[in-house]
Amino acid sequence: MAPAAFDAEAGGPATVAPAGNGAHHHAAKHGPGPDAGAAFVLESKGTWWHAGFHLTTAIVGPTVLTLPYALRGMGWALGLTTLSLIAAVTFYEYSLMSRVLDHCEARGRRHIRFRELAADVLGSGWMFYFVVIVQTAINTGVSIGTILLAADCIEQIMYSSIAPNGPLKLYHFIIMVAVVLAFLSQLPSFHSLRHINFVSLLLSLGYTILVSAACIGAGLSKSSPAKDYSLSSSKSEQTFNAFLSISILASVFGNGILPEIQATLAPPAAGKMMKALVLCYSVIGFTFYLPSITGYWAFGSQVQSNVLKSLMPDSGPALAPTWLLGLAVLFVLLQLLAIGLVYSQVAYEIMEKNSADVTRGKFSRRNLVPRLLLRTLYLAFCAFMAAMLPFFGDIVGVVGAVGFIPLDFVLPVIMYNIALAPPRGSLMYIANTAIMVVFVGVGAIGAFASIRKLVLDAGQFKLFSNNVVD
Repeated sequence: MAPAAFDAEAGGPATVAPAGNGAHHHAAKHGPGPDAGAAFVLESKGTWWHAGFHLTTAIVGPTVLTLPYALRGMGWALGLTTLSLIAAVTFYEYSLMSRVLDHCEARGRRHIRFRELAADVLGSGWMFYFVVIVQTAINTGVSIGTILLAADCIEQIMYSSIAPNGPLKLYHFIIMVAVVLAFLSQLPSFHSLRHINFVSLLLSLGYTILVSAACIGAGLSKSSPAKDYSLSSSKSEQTFNAFLSISILASVFGNGILPEIQATLAPPAAGKMMKALVLCYSVIGFTFYLPSITGYWAFGSQVQSNVLKSLMPDSGPALAPTWLLGLAVLFVLLQLLAIGLVYSQVAYEIMEKNSADVTRGKFSRRNLVPRLLLRTLYLAFCAFMAAMLPFFGDIVGVVGAVGFIPLDFVLPVIMYNIALAPPRGSLMYIANTAIMVVFVGVGAIGAFASIRKLVLDAGQFKLFSNNVVD
């Protein structure tokens, strides 16, 4: 985006309300005119259940398969308690952010972008740029990560079992995934992903059931590993592992794009996002707890960072039927495509805002050609980075710790305390301040743990390698 365009936004956040047909936006009384990013990408035509589908895809992904590993660092009691507490805190945080958005809308300032909301409520131009930078890092990082993980699923699990010595390399599959995403990315708006994201929700339920069934079967089989749930004998190691697990749990619940998701709701949006949150967290209750409990029960302290790897050990036979694991991997692969599309929407909105002509139709040649070129180039860049940095997961860990924590755990409570101004001595104000302090600490510790892992894995890093560093 051109600096002038950013400056215009930072100086006066767009406050828009959709037109009667929901397809376009017009300015509030004294706000700036409409822009193509708002009119085409963030069009407000959706229902609360559509927003629920978008939010579920943004939060519930294959990262749920890392939750048994998170429990390993804390044990049964502390692990499940922490999982429940973070679920409650994130639901609370997202509901606060939704209430801030509703509060602004009721006063004639409907914000459809996180960066504009933060700049308006906090009254700081630098906050606008902070959100832009962090959101861009998260969304681009997730897009690169989904391409890399999807390609790894095809290459390591599907292709290698069919043709162990085949000529195709990881980068071939990265190109294949990027081509599919480039085709799907031509869906013009966030709202147009509603059917894909409903399927994504079903896929997450599907692989959760399959992987959990596989874990139960593995735990009951005679060849199952001995169950050991003991923690490290070193107190310092126990503490470090516990904080690492907390960081994992906090990152798994993050999304960083709730205002953009709420922007897809047809006006008035007030109250609708709470229903979407209830839908999303109903799915979370099933997809987070079931694999956490069954995976940790089956493998105990031996569980790997992804429970699928525990079910498919490098040496020895798989601990579940091949068809079951294959179907679970297929579901994971398909959902990764949906996640990549969702997290690309902020980038597409920025592109459309500066390249499209809002006075022309979204499918006019004037707007179609730039959309095709820019979105394809963006995905080509993400695919190139995925091929060049197959150890990108470690980098994303750092980005997640320093990105999701401020956007999803710190800014919502600060904005609520400023916008709705609860009394300083009230329980809500004190609780919000406490949450902010705690998660600033969690973010710092998470960043340290992620950087530590990056340093430890540095010896395995090789540009354009055919192997993904775990």
